[in-house]
Amino acid sequence: MSSGEATVLAFDLGATSGRAILGRLGGGKLELQEIHRFPNDAVKYDGELHWDVLRLWHEMQTGLHIAGDRGQSLASIGVDTWGVDYALLGENGTLLGNPYQYRNSTVENMEQALAVLGSEKVYDATGIQFLPFNTLFQLYAAVKKTPRLLDLAKTVFTIPDLLNYWLTGVVACEYTNATTTQFLDRLTRTWATGLLEGLGIPTHMLTNIIEPGTVLGGLRAEVSHAAGVGSVPVVAPACHDTGSAVAAIRSGGDTAFLSSGTWSLLGTEVPQAVVTKQSHRFNFTNEGGVGKTYRLLKNITGLWLLEGCKKVWDQAGEKYSYADLLKLAAAEPPLRSLIDPDDRCFASPDNMPKAVAEYCARTGQPAPSTPGAFSRTVLESLAMKYRYVLEQLAALAGTRFQNIRVIGGGCRNALLNQFTADATGCRVMAGPAEATALGNIAMQMVGIGAVGSIDDARDLIARSFPFDVYEPAGRGPWDSTYAAFKALVER
Repeated sequence: MSSGEATVLAFDLGATSGRAILGRLGGGKLELQEIHRFPNDAVKYDGELHWDVLRLWHEMQTGLHIAGDRGQSLASIGVDTWGVDYALLGENGTLLGNPYQYRNSTVENMEQALAVLGSEKVYDATGIQFLPFNTLFQLYAAVKKTPRLLDLAKTVFTIPDLLNYWLTGVVACEYTNATTTQFLDRLTRTWATGLLEGLGIPTHMLTNIIEPGTVLGGLRAEVSHAAGVGSVPVVAPACHDTGSAVAAIRSGGDTAFLSSGTWSLLGTEVPQAVVTKQSHRFNFTNEGGVGKTYRLLKNITGLWLLEGCKKVWDQAGEKYSYADLLKLAAAEPPLRSLIDPDDRCFASPDNMPKAVAEYCARTGQPAPSTPGAFSRTVLESLAMKYRYVLEQLAALAGTRFQNIRVIGGGCRNALLNQFTADATGCRVMAGPAEATALGNIAMQMVGIGAVGSIDDARDLIARSFPFDVYEPAGRGPWDSTYAAFKALVER
């Protein structure tokens, strides 16, 4: 593929929605065009949450049809999704049930697994943050509940690997997403089979690991013919959505990144994994990145909190747009009540505003009573948690951060961006909002040779998508309130 011009198709699937986005390279600039958007809702049956992956596959085929109907000539296709969740395939590639949704997981499974293996052993081997929904603990739950199903499985895929298999017929696991399982050895970059065997998890179903930017092969004939797009190459970008988002920008040195959406992921790009007693105690993760780098970061519950509140209000007939909620929040008194966004009570409550109010009452704070007050509590608490985690990140990385690159849909939240600048004292550079799709597209173009390197791709994105800047101001109240917030988190 000669450099200079190319059009590629990115499927960017998040925890609430998916998109098919065209990336057009020409004249030294990159342009995006969304051609299909669809919801991604968890399905609850028999008391448990699952992903409707067949519906997602149907929507991806619809996106391909739209591209084909437009006569679009595609240079490549790439898929990114959320991490950790898995799918089992049996004989002849048969899907053995709908994959579980990560919020179906329980802390008890993680605690029981770590009682068997030891947390030091797991962290030293993988360098990955302990979260109850990591694939290691999900598979341990399956060992206890459905062991025969695991024995019948021929292949275990993470979600983007499953979709890549349906696109191409190629069986493989992309490296950046593989690291989110918490059973990839960080030193050998191969599966840590000893961890699985220690929990009685079968290892016969593991696949080969490939690097981001690998060309998997062309579309399967039945897929390409039905869509009318030809045998387009499929590239595995950084298939983990955060991996793709961070691939779109430069971070490191005195610049941290904050991928802001349903989840917030705060970290920095480093050349070597940071696996120490302190990083273990802080529970930081070292996810695989592009170009042999690592994303030293911590997962923080993000705008899930505000999304959960809005859902309850919508169901009650109180229809507020997010713009409405931000306007109402801006008019509320500052720093009246704060919550720890990562408290277990906010993981999957039936009523998010009730959970927030009860947390405030339980911790001796006035409970919010209006949508504006709830929204301000959520946004200020997120900004405070960013400060708390940034201090830990600085200690691990051995640097003092001056800048935060906010990427993802949350970068459009001007109020949260200003709160983040005020709380942390950092200059906040917000954008691009479509960082995940852009990083997906960037690695596709590296894979097919349309751009020379990931550095070239990042330069291209920076030229094409400028960012907004928020300077810290009025830090006094944030500084005086921080000690009380820190006590909430560490209580």
